[in-house]
Amino acid sequence: MKRTFQPNKDRRKKKIGFRARMATPSGKKILSARRRKGCKTISA
Repeated sequence: MKRTFQPNKDRRKKKIGFRARMATPSGKKILSARRRKGCKTISA
């Protein structure tokens, strides 16, 4: 059976990269929440 996670750098960057997050209001919220939480990496 094929697994659900098939790693792909390009797809990952496009979907959950920093630029992708900054492009939407909700994405900006995600980043600010992760900054507030003190996450070492805020996006992929």
